[in-house]
Amino acid sequence: MNNYWIIPSNEVRHESSEHHGASSEQNPLIKLDPGLFIWTIITFLVLLTILKKFAWKPLLAVLDERQKSIEDSLDAAEKARLELENINKESDAMLSKAKTEAQSIVAEAKSAGENMREEIISKSKEEASQQLEKAKTQIDAEKNKALTEIRKEVVDLSVAVAEKLIQKNISKEDNKSIIDESLKKIENYEA
Repeated sequence: MNNYWIIPSNEVRHESSEHHGASSEQNPLIKLDPGLFIWTIITFLVLLTILKKFAWKPLLAVLDERQKSIEDSLDAAEKARLELENINKESDAMLSKAKTEAQSIVAEAKSAGENMREEIISKSKEEASQQLEKAKTQIDAEKNKALTEIRKEVVDLSVAVAEKLIQKNISKEDNKSIIDESLKKIENYEA
């Protein structure tokens, strides 16, 4: 299948435009008319003068004001950016300082805790030492008391042995056995 495009000729186009209500006369806007040309220029100049006098100055003033407003806004934005940078620097410095202070507080607390721990251990050792000394003193007192009682018993036993020896005259062997028996009693008593 061959597709061909058919382009209508000038005659066909002209006929077509006449059928749709177009006239064969030339368009008045395209046609050069010296009177219309002069009046168009005069009207343009009058309109330009009126616009220059009444609209141009206020329009320029509005544009200048708008430009100044934009420049002020840009300056304010730059100041705000600089202030924000300063605030960020200050907040970073404050945060760093707070971290340092927190670390020093933690270190001080650890040190204080360690000192308190050492102090408690020292007091505990001192109290234990005092109680040990007190126990040793009490043990020595009890020991001395027991030794005193043992001596008293030894003296009593010696007196009793001497009494028995005096009451009866015994041989050396009996004397020795009595003394050995008394010493065994003393040893058992000490233990």
